[in-house]
Amino acid sequence: MQNLSRRRVLTLGAALGLVGVADPGKAWAWSSADSIAATDTVTDPWSVWDDATDPLVASLLENGQIPAVNTAFESWVNNGDPLPAGLPANLVSYLQQVNTLPSWADRTKLARAAQFNKRMSMYLFLLYGLGSGIMSTVIPREARNVYYSAGGADMQSRAAKTFTYGYDLSALDAFQPTGHFVVTSNKTRLTHAAVRHLLPRSPAWRAVTDDQDFIPISNGDILITFHSLGTYVYGKLKSWGIRMSAAEEDAYLHQWQVALHLLGVRDDFIPASWAAAKQQSAYALTPLLAPTPEGIDLADVLLGLVSQVDLGVTQGFQREFARYVLSDKIGDWLRLPRDLVSRGLIEVGWPAYVAFREGLSPIMPTGFSMFDQFVRGLAMLFLNNGTSTSYTPITIPTGNRP
Repeated sequence: MQNLSRRRVLTLGAALGLVGVADPGKAWAWSSADSIAATDTVTDPWSVWDDATDPLVASLLENGQIPAVNTAFESWVNNGDPLPAGLPANLVSYLQQVNTLPSWADRTKLARAAQFNKRMSMYLFLLYGLGSGIMSTVIPREARNVYYSAGGADMQSRAAKTFTYGYDLSALDAFQPTGHFVVTSNKTRLTHAAVRHLLPRSPAWRAVTDDQDFIPISNGDILITFHSLGTYVYGKLKSWGIRMSAAEEDAYLHQWQVALHLLGVRDDFIPASWAAAKQQSAYALTPLLAPTPEGIDLADVLLGLVSQVDLGVTQGFQREFARYVLSDKIGDWLRLPRDLVSRGLIEVGWPAYVAFREGLSPIMPTGFSMFDQFVRGLAMLFLNNGTSTSYTPITIPTGNRP
């Protein structure tokens, strides 16, 4: 039975474009020697939260200051914007320390990552939206945290804010003064701290969570999200035969390293290479994937939002494509209906579509226009933040799901 379980995990890891998947029962043993800190220690990231941010946000919530902070934050959008007036002094002091790139950030690599994101945009938005977005619903802790927090009651708004984070990271000027990503990361980090303070007060969440000490969104949970996004997408691009130079691969990783730092993840947890990231994902992602009632409900809502956009395909095709990029195991967990005619078309047509787009085949495949409209439709859904072309503000919550 143990060998069968391990084979299933390995199969799922391979389907997600990940390798080196560990035994699900294996304790955390990833060494920080492979991190950007290179300190060669072993620390469980699920016992680490955000000591710099959590007490601050807790005090703001307890003092009723969050609504005024959210109002002030409306004018704080670009990285180069000054901190807005009217913020509490302790929040100003905190932001003055964290509202900057880490000392080890390499602006040349970040600029190269921006160009890579532009070249890969069609694939990235497809995988971020239909791959990573749906995968998040089979990450039990993440699904439960989302479902029982304030955002779970309005998934269209929640999805728009998630799209905002990914869009801001992928923008050409993401880390420049005209970009938004540093500000968006700071607001997201503050939001995480608010959820840590609020969710433990939810009886419904406490009844289902397995979070240590009933505190959500640890460094380990943020690492899971990174692997469901960056590591997963990198693995898929490689498995599809997408051309990437070594410099581009390194730059794509570096933008995620900076992103993790900005979200409050300790440097000794941030992988220094893609090899280290894949090894870490063996502990922080694949063995932990599983269905939950909350996740099944969230997946249905998210796929319903996607169905509102004309992708030039049937709903059955859309759900089969989700199965194709995630695995039938995950599709079965989420009870996605089968459309075997569409699946046959995808399995033959998608590799041919990629080969033609990448200049690896001179033959335009049958169904090229259908695949092209599908991918472009998903990209536009992502680029429109799920709602409109306007900026979607990230607000700090003051309560849980009603």
